[in-house]
Amino acid sequence: MVNMRTTINLREETHEFAAYYAQARGLSLSAAIDELIEKGRNAPAPAVRVEYSPNGLPRFAQTGQVLTSEMVRAALEDDDDV
Repeated sequence: MVNMRTTINLREETHEFAAYYAQARGLSLSAAIDELIEKGRNAPAPAVRVEYSPNGLPRFAQTGQVLTSEMVRAALEDDDDV
């Protein structure tokens, strides 16, 4: 493993989080950031993708499947049978 030296700019909240994480785990700030990045890289992909509309509001990404009112009615009827 080769260590690379670089300079990065972090938001204040991000730096604060990484510093607390490092202290709690007994790591240097560099080691903590490295560990957090690896955790993110190895995390499973989210089941639901979120995208943002042109006005900045979050919305579920389109899957190509259309949910009709009939499908909703059928699902509600199934719930009534339980």
